Amino acid sequence: MPKKDKKSLEFDLAVIVVLQLAAFIYGIYNIAISRPVYIAFDTFRFEVVQANNIPVESIEQASDPYNTLGWGKPKFVAVRPIDNIEQKNDRLFVELETDVAPSMQPNLYEPMADQWETINREGSDFNSLYKTNSKVSVDAITSKYPSAKAWPPLKAYEQDMVVLIDDNNIVDIVDLRPW
Repeated sequence: MPKKDKKSLEFDLAVIVVLQLAAFIYGIYNIAISRPVYIAFDTFRFEVVQANNIPVESIEQASDPYNTLGWGKPKFVAVRPIDNIEQKNDRLFVELETDVAPSMQPNLYEPMADQWETINREGSDFNSLYKTNSKVSVDAITSKYPSAKAWPPLKAYEQDMVVLIDDNNIVDIVDLRPW
């Protein structure tokens, strides 16, 4: 094999390695910025909140422990309820102007424990799941989780699901369609 062919092959391999490494780093970066960091209860449903959907200003204004974006499993939080019509209008205008829902604003978060009364009240009866899921699927889930008493919906980016709850506790997130 002539020297020129060997140098050309080495260059080609080096270019391939560099391109593969760049693609790998880009993929890891996108996974990191779009990771789910919170599952936020807001009014009547849970919503998955990804790191790249949270404005920096909202993180800076948030109190501890909501002022950092964690790694690993997303944390369950609740969005502080609205106290008056002025707050309702403020949140609505912020959402319309910035396209940032209250569930994506850590400065509005509070512990889940503060909202269990609302979560339990908003939870739906299992019979309503038969409208959007097969009887076999619903029966399998309810028999697997006998402690579950109700379900609020979970709004996610790819597939909406169901959060099973019992008395003031998250039982599990299951693969059933809420609507």
